[in-house]
Amino acid sequence: MYSSLETTAPATLEPRGTSENNMIRTGGDKLVLKGLKFYGYHGAIPEENTLGQMFIVDIDAWVSLKKAGLSDNLDDTISYVDIFSIAKEIVEGPPLNLLEAVAERIASRTLEKFPQVTAVQVKLCKPNVALIKNTIDYLGVEIFRQQKHF
Repeated sequence: MYSSLETTAPATLEPRGTSENNMIRTGGDKLVLKGLKFYGYHGAIPEENTLGQMFIVDIDAWVSLKKAGLSDNLDDTISYVDIFSIAKEIVEGPPLNLLEAVAERIASRTLEKFPQVTAVQVKLCKPNVALIKNTIDYLGVEIFRQQKHF
């Protein structure tokens, strides 16, 4: 439900409580990587696999940041660069047909490599879609995955 006091355009509104529920479920702290841009060859039509296109990735990784916040020591956290590298390797890697598969691999690899990450959200966008001849910001997918032991 949207508050009557919200003045943002409806297309940008998020149902109230969604972010809060995810944060409560996952511990609150998170690493945030937004607007990562990579060139890849994913898509269900042959032209996408041969010509390629730009993809934009947002990643939220829920992990306690308290120890790093107190110590100011990089060894007490996860480097953004390590998560960036996972996304880069997958998006720039072998072609997949579906964005769902690309996002799933980013989420799965992040959770496998960093067991201290309790959950990850991956948003994967295509700003240029061959079959749509209108102006769009992007089309994409967004997935939320949690560690199996939580």
